[in-house]
Amino acid sequence: MEVNGKYIREEHARKHMKPIDQINGFDVRPGLFDENGTVVIPGGVSFTILSQEATSMELILFKREAEEPYAVLPFPETYRVGNVYSMIVFGLDIEEFEYAYRADGPWDPENGLIFDKNKYLLDPYARAVTGQSSWGEKPSYGQQYRARVVTSDFDWGSSKQPYIPMEDLIIYELHVRGFTKDESSGVKHKGTFAGLMEKISYLLQLGVNAVELMPIFEFDEMLDQREVDGKILYDYWGYNPLCFFAPNTAYTANIEYNREGKELKTLIKKLNENGIEVFLDVVFNHTAEGNEKGPYISFKGFDNQIYYMLTPDGKYYNFSGCGNTLNCNHPIVQRMILDCLRYWVIEYRVDGFRFDLASILGRNEDGSPMSNPPLLQNLAFDPILAKVKLIAEAWDAAGLYQVGSFPSWNRWSEWNGRYRDDLRQFLKSDPGLAQIAANRMSGSQDLYGPEDCSSNASVNFITCHDGFTLHDLYAYNEKHNEANGWDNTDGEKHNHSWNCGVEGETRDESILELRKKMMKNAMTTLLTSHGTPMLRAGDEFANTQSGNNNAYCQDNEISWLNWEQLEENQELFQYVSSLILLRKNHPVLRGCGKPAHCGLPTVSKHGLAPWYLEPSGETHVLGMMYAGRNKSDTEDEIIYVSVNTHWEAQKVTLPELPRGMSWRCLADTSGEMIDYVVLAPEKMPEIGSIITLMPRSVVVLKGGD
Repeated sequence: MEVNGKYIREEHARKHMKPIDQINGFDVRPGLFDENGTVVIPGGVSFTILSQEATSMELILFKREAEEPYAVLPFPETYRVGNVYSMIVFGLDIEEFEYAYRADGPWDPENGLIFDKNKYLLDPYARAVTGQSSWGEKPSYGQQYRARVVTSDFDWGSSKQPYIPMEDLIIYELHVRGFTKDESSGVKHKGTFAGLMEKISYLLQLGVNAVELMPIFEFDEMLDQREVDGKILYDYWGYNPLCFFAPNTAYTANIEYNREGKELKTLIKKLNENGIEVFLDVVFNHTAEGNEKGPYISFKGFDNQIYYMLTPDGKYYNFSGCGNTLNCNHPIVQRMILDCLRYWVIEYRVDGFRFDLASILGRNEDGSPMSNPPLLQNLAFDPILAKVKLIAEAWDAAGLYQVGSFPSWNRWSEWNGRYRDDLRQFLKSDPGLAQIAANRMSGSQDLYGPEDCSSNASVNFITCHDGFTLHDLYAYNEKHNEANGWDNTDGEKHNHSWNCGVEGETRDESILELRKKMMKNAMTTLLTSHGTPMLRAGDEFANTQSGNNNAYCQDNEISWLNWEQLEENQELFQYVSSLILLRKNHPVLRGCGKPAHCGLPTVSKHGLAPWYLEPSGETHVLGMMYAGRNKSDTEDEIIYVSVNTHWEAQKVTLPELPRGMSWRCLADTSGEMIDYVVLAPEKMPEIGSIITLMPRSVVVLKGGD
């Protein structure tokens, strides 16, 4: 006999939960006060909601897609314990209704109390939101958010999560809709979880083993819909959550009325079965309710003064840049966030989370940074989350920048924004960065302390969704966001990009070759750096956004991946795929192998001469040597990465190898020694003790017999 919490609840319900009251024609009784949201029990549904300052609460029931409710059920005072309202309603068919709440209470805006008994409120713990299933379309009753009751009956079978160590990951950041929405994707279910499932074979061919999905929590793409130059602009990225517990139903190929995320769960199961972990990009720093001018959706109507950081006069602090800031370290909000993450791990088997503007999660209720934020500590030590990756975007929109200092308890990793900025500048030949670039490539020990394979604090990236694509990084000096409708005032101004001589598209073959080499240089540097690498989807085949570095509103060809470019840039794709395999095959590139028996240090920095990296600001040649044992611990392996960012060729003297070993070339982005990564040892050409690095090129060498 199965014995678990769900079974016990159902048995308890069968024996003891008989109706004892009637409200407006419905049989009811007090509900499951310790189960937030809804719970389906035999014969009924338990509805539980909390509010500290509400004076009364009503449950509102609608027929599916009806404009007006068919039932209003006030919670009796006896159905309230503390600040929690809970009621079981019997005789409901979950496939026939949608629900919301109305809360009444004091109106005192200066103290953050803005109750309105006429507003329909979305359950903060709703597992599914109605009216969002068709992208860009509103239901007949308009912009009104309700919830559906769902059941969980997904069969995970014997499927297991990969539990890949952080140091072995290659993360691939993608947008579920944009990844397959373009006709060129060739999938049947474009722009959906099912469409992404059709591309698993591609992910395996590329070699990535973790996908980081941009926001899939329910959001309303039409909340700030507008038209610019004849195109409808939406909240395409989805960084304005409506509900933290509900997956975006517009990302499903088929409408799922009362099943709990079946298509998303199937996707996660299939990815895990293919050795690919799934991370969610989660937004707990703000909500779609905005500031004083924003809509009532949920939190404002239940306890505005609890869920949001408020100024002394009741206005909204805006550390997120989106109008409001979630009050993450209030005990009620802490619990909701922890409940939410546990839910995604238990019900969806999510492998990790990337926290958008995570520095906000460490702010106190008055907005001040905390030295030991309780929320971050609780997430770090929660037993359900013990094997889950926690990745912080360690800054916020109000200037709190914590890269290298984010409270971690040896549990949190960080998006290393310093890696991105420093490597971008170094690779385009900015002066004074060779020593800094060496620190970044060796795991940013200056930020995170001595290298420790068990912590892996640094998630390295050169591009991400926010900013230029890799192609555009070397095709544009300036952002070109005119299509966003803000006169090109939006988006990051300091991109550290270089157009290689011509702004935008060109037919000049010499410039096109230079751009391709610069992209290879970036990918080679990234995939031979210690720390966890993250790639932006499409960079491996030179996807472009035509210079738009803030395509948050572009649900069109600007943001959608153009898969025709995969064929056009097959050489780049093969190069990146081979680099990924190279990284997987050599522990020294991941910083997690055993020390070499020959006595060479694990990491060493070099310049034009071995063992000495010139401190001059004009140094443009950097050599990184990694030494350790191979995968099978049978012999030493030594890999040398030499980066020349100068516009002229440079002669480099290589470090002397242990007796019996010689340098062989694995890769050369200039194509002089070899124009792609070679993995077969017998094909690696032997290199002498002095090599000529061609202008703006990267060479990868391996010490071998």
